[in-house]
Amino acid sequence: MARHLVATGQLIDEDPAEALAHALAARRLASRISAVREAVGLAAYHAGEWQTAIAELRTYHRMSGLQSHLAVLADCERALGRPERAIDLFRGADQDKLDQAVAIELLIVAAGARGDLGQKDAAVAMLQVPDLTSEATVPWTARLRYAYADALLAVGRREEAREWFSRAADVDTEGETDAAERLLELDGVVIEGDDEDEAEEIAAGPGTPGAVPTQPDTDLAADADDIADDDDRDEDDDRDEDDDRDEDDDRDDEADEDFDDDDEGGAVARSEDVEDVDVEDEDRHPDQSGNAEPSDATAPVADGTAPTRGDESEPTQR
Repeated sequence: MARHLVATGQLIDEDPAEALAHALAARRLASRISAVREAVGLAAYHAGEWQTAIAELRTYHRMSGLQSHLAVLADCERALGRPERAIDLFRGADQDKLDQAVAIELLIVAAGARGDLGQKDAAVAMLQVPDLTSEATVPWTARLRYAYADALLAVGRREEAREWFSRAADVDTEGETDAAERLLELDGVVIEGDDEDEAEEIAAGPGTPGAVPTQPDTDLAADADDIADDDDRDEDDDRDEDDDRDEDDDRDDEADEDFDDDDEGGAVARSEDVEDVDVEDEDRHPDQSGNAEPSDATAPVADGTAPTRGDESEPTQR
C-alpha cells in the first residue's frame, strides 16, 4: 500500500491516469485510511474522473473531519455541468474555519461558476475582496488577480483586464498562470508555437475546470511508511479485540454448560423426590376395605391372570 501511495505522489502531475491506477490499488489494500481516500480523490481529479473525485474526497472529509478540498469538489461540479452546486458549496462553507488558501480557491471557482451561468458581472463583484488589492504577496495572489482580470475581460473591460493581467504576471514567479502570455495577446503580440499547446495553457488558467492546484494534507511520499505502520497497528488491534471477544464467548459457553449440568442434576434429584413422595402416599392411604392400595407389583398382567403374591391363604394383616 505504501509503495502505491508513493507512486501516486510521484506520477500525479506527469501521468495522472497511472497515478490513479496506483491510488486505486492502495484503496483495495487499505480503504479505511483517510489519506488513501484523499490520494484517490486527487488523482481522479487530475485524471478528469470528476465523479470519482467527488465521491472519494467527500469520504475523506467525513473520515478526517477536514474541509481542505472544497475548491476541488466545487471545480468537479463545474466540470460536470453543475455550476449551481459549486456555488452552493461556496455559500455553505464555514469561512472562519477554512484555511485562507482554500477559501480563496473556492472563491475563484465560485466566480467561474457564476460566469458559467452567464452572470459575468456578479463574477467580477465576487472577486473584489481585500486580498485582491493587498500589497502582501502570498501564494494565491497571482491566481486571484488572474481570475479577476479574466472576469473583467469577459464583461468587455479590456483596459482594466490588461492592468490586472500585468499585476498578476508581476507576482507570478512560479509560472502558475499564463498571465504574461495573455498580456502579450492583449497587446497584439503573437507568439509562434504549437496552437494546441497554447490552448492547453489557456485552459489550465484559474477559473477553468481542472485548474485548482491540489496539495494533499498528508505528504504521500514522506509519510507512506507511517501510514502503513498505522494500518498494521489498526489490524493488530482489531485482531486483539476479536481474540478477546472469542475468549469471552468461550467463557460464556463454559458457564452455560455448567448451568445446564446443574439443571440436569437438579431435575434428576427432583424426580427422585417426587417418586419417594408417591410411594409414601401409597403406603399412607389404604383403600375403602381397609387394605392398602395395590402396588404395581399386584396389578393384572397382560395375559389376564392375576399375579401371585406370597402365600395367599394367610389372612391379610391390617
